[in-house]
This record gives sequence, C-alpha cells and structure tokens, in this order.
Amino acid sequence: MANKNIGGFLTKYAIYIVLIVLVVGIAVKDPRFLSIDIFRDILLQSSTRAIIALGATFVLITGGTDLSAGRVVGFTAVISASMLQILDYPRRFFPDLPHLPVWIPILIAIIAGLIVGLINGLIVAKFNVPPFIATLGTMVIVYGANSIYFDMKPNESQPIAGLRPDFTNIGSGSIGNGSYSIPYIVIIAIIVALIVWVIFNKTRLGKNMYAIGGNIQAAVVSGINVKKNLIYIYAIAGALYGLAGVLEASRTGGATNNYGNMYELDAIAACVVGGVSTAGGIGTVPGIMAGVLIFGVINYGLTFIGVSPLLATDHQRPHHRYSGGLRYPQIFGQEIITLARGPGPVCDG
Repeated sequence: MANKNIGGFLTKYAIYIVLIVLVVGIAVKDPRFLSIDIFRDILLQSSTRAIIALGATFVLITGGTDLSAGRVVGFTAVISASMLQILDYPRRFFPDLPHLPVWIPILIAIIAGLIVGLINGLIVAKFNVPPFIATLGTMVIVYGANSIYFDMKPNESQPIAGLRPDFTNIGSGSIGNGSYSIPYIVIIAIIVALIVWVIFNKTRLGKNMYAIGGNIQAAVVSGINVKKNLIYIYAIAGALYGLAGVLEASRTGGATNNYGNMYELDAIAACVVGGVSTAGGIGTVPGIMAGVLIFGVINYGLTFIGVSPLLATDHQRPHHRYSGGLRYPQIFGQEIITLARGPGPVCDG
C-alpha cells in the first residue's frame, strides 16, 4: 500500500520533482545559483515564454498544433515597437507619427495577433485543414508580411530601437527595489496564467476545449459547436502570442523581423514537459508553468555554470534561443519526463 502511495505521488508530481532536482543539481555545482537575483532573472526571462506556452496549450488541448506562434510574436513585437519610438530618435519607423498613448500600439499589436489566430481558426474549423498544415501556411505568410513591413522606408530592415521609456519600463521595470523587487512582466505573466486557469476550469469554453480534445466525435454528439469553439480557441491563442510579442519588444528594448523564430517549438516542448498531451484532452496550467521553468532553469543554469555557449542558450540574442547540441538531450529528456509522469488529469481542478 505504501509503495502504491509513493508511486502515485511520484507520478503525480514528477514534473515538480524534476524541477527541484535540476535546481539542486546546479546549486551543488555553484551555490550562487540559489540567490534571489538568479531566481528573479529566470522568472524575468521565462515570463514571455510562459505566455506563449499558455497560448499554445489552448490549441494543443484540442488535439491541434500551432506553428505560427513564433512568427506572430515577432510580427507583434515589430508592430508595437515601430509605433513607440521616442520623438527625437534619428531613424524613426514613422517619422511623422505623433506621440501616442502607450496602450494604443499595444492594443493594435494584440489585435493583430488575435486576427492571425482567428484566420487559423477559420481555416481549421471551416475548411477542415489539419492544424499543422494551416498554421504552417500562416507562419510563412506572417513572416513574409512582417519582413515587408520591416523593410518599409525609411526603416529598410534596420533593427527598431530608441523605444520610449514608458514602454520599455513594462518589460524592465519592477515593483520595489533591489533583489526583492518583482518585475512587472512577471506580474503580467502570473495574471495571464490565472485568467487561463479560470478559462480552463470554470468556463464553458474550457470544458468544451477538453471535450473536443478528448473525443471530437463525442463532443459533436453531445451538442458542442466544435467549429465555433475552435475559432474562439485559436483567436485567444493568437491574442496571447500578440501580448507576448509586445512584452518581448518591451523587455529587450527593440525588435527585428526575426524575433520569435522557433519560439513555437520551445512552447510546445514546455507544454509537453508540463504534461500537456499532443493527442489532446489533457493539460494543466501549473504543469505548463513548471515546464517553462524547467527550460528556464536548464538554459540559464547551464550558462551560469560555464557550459560552452555553443551548447547552451544565447540569452543575448532573443531571436536565437538554442545554439547547438543540448537541444536534443532536452527533447529526449522531455519524453522521459512525460513517460514518468503518465496520464495527467484533464484539468486543474
């Protein structure tokens, strides 16, 4: 009986145990890793990844996949940054654009992401195109549109910089001072996670989403409007990618058309590590957040203990996340974690 209880505990909480083991293992190598500053940096760098992963989870739980996520992040980063440069910057994207309230470009960027998600949903739901194919197409289209926009005169494909302090403060500012301050971007990620948890567990859309992913035929028979729900789900995912793009531009203080490259694979990997089933119907918000943190700890920790940058993550170039060989052990590791974790609950509560 005791062995069964221990086995059940290990299976249920495997993802969190792995996270703790990773932190302890790196701390043994270098105890400075346990400092508040390091923990704060990991949360700061993981915040936008968490929002992208939460958006991808909406689609994954329905049994689909969204390959356009990273390019939507890049597109919305460029849109928001292009309209939020300081007035005296010598290479303004829009030289004659007046000083806008900061929320207007942010809202425009989020709506742009929502529209891309809406298009994905319409293609998948109305035309019965497999999500992989539909979002692969929109990924290419969005990147092309972003590159054309980014190449407009007078910018001509120059990195967008000189962003306004009231915008960059969202990504780099914090409540409080010193090591114990809480970055605004972390607070935003937590709020988004709480809202997503409510949607997953307390709304009809959330219940329908799990039902569609669990058995789409049964969902249709039970009276669920599958097409309508899929359109809503993809639109919400797109809006979350848009928000992540805005925050990424704010955090890094600039944007290029290559922002967001391959972020969708990182998001999907974090979701799978966190217990989301790619077959649909299974996934929890705490698991997703733990999966994102595992990747954050691995990426930051390996660099922290002196692993070659050719093998670890390059944090100085936000659009080039993984540089080499450790990508494959991480993917292999995620499969081991998923197998150890076993089937998870279909929702958080």
